[in-house]
Amino acid sequence: MTSAANPTGPTGPTDPTDPTNPVDPIDPIGIEEQPPGSLWEELRDSLRGVQRDYTTGPVGHALLLLAVPMVLETLAESIFAVVDIFFVSKLGAWATATVGITETLMHLVYTVAIGLSIGVTAMVARRIGEKDPEAAARTAVQAICLGLSIAAVIGILGAIFAPQLLALMGADETMVAQGGSYARIMLAGNATVMLLFLINAAFRGAGDAAIAMRVLWLANGINVVLDPALIFGWGPLPELGIQGAAIATTVGRGTAVLAQFWWLARAGGRLSIGRRHLKVIPSMMWRLWRLSVTGMFQVFIPVASWIGLVSASWPASAPRPWPDTPSASASSSSPCYRAGA
Repeated sequence: MTSAANPTGPTGPTDPTDPTNPVDPIDPIGIEEQPPGSLWEELRDSLRGVQRDYTTGPVGHALLLLAVPMVLETLAESIFAVVDIFFVSKLGAWATATVGITETLMHLVYTVAIGLSIGVTAMVARRIGEKDPEAAARTAVQAICLGLSIAAVIGILGAIFAPQLLALMGADETMVAQGGSYARIMLAGNATVMLLFLINAAFRGAGDAAIAMRVLWLANGINVVLDPALIFGWGPLPELGIQGAAIATTVGRGTAVLAQFWWLARAGGRLSIGRRHLKVIPSMMWRLWRLSVTGMFQVFIPVASWIGLVSASWPASAPRPWPDTPSASASSSSPCYRAGA
């Protein structure tokens, strides 16, 4: 090891090209990596988002540091619908059912977002592994542009046809009349969902899984506070009923997206976007779409199959079990796709 008294080492200057010298090619001055600490230190580092090169060192160590924030991120995403249902249930059964049906519709948005996230994570991770952060930043910008384009189409159609979609899913007249605004706001604001998934996928691909976890917990914290305040009219806030739940969720996710953009704009991060990256590259967007479409289809099959099965087999006179199954599906399946991405 190089000593302080003899910086060139006991046998002369350190040669990075010499295979017998333990020199990291990414750090040619020969700084040795710290050995892994205790399990608690590993977990703490993963939650703090300690910067490190995941292409070196033990694979299990890298998996642990990346997987723990991903699991907590997925847990945070699953909490949104649970919080909404908990508070709107005070308004009556029709409100609970409306949230459940709308979450089923939102699962189609999640399908597109998760599928695209698989491609985004793969492309960004490849560029980071090639030590090309400029290409990784350009990839993230194209993912944002593609996600916004798709979200705009879904948002316009959802805002126009929200009541008809609720009726198509089996909602009765009361749910359509009183809960149509909830579905309209959630579908119209789907861009916040799309961007949360895609930008977090870019962060995970760059090795910043802790940032992805933090922004979703931020969104959940805002949602937990605003949900009851807007539903029941706490303090100076108006009593909006079920519509307030949709606004709280959208505001929470939107605030998290703003935090994501702030992190992307910071210099010195693993993934940093500047003005030079802000250009649309159709060929890269098309490559990203082609890479993601198979994963999108993979996610779509179980969701569409479940919706079709319930719609075809459930008695027309009985309420369909939308409120329970979507939340369970989100909690059980999302971690697999997110960790796999």
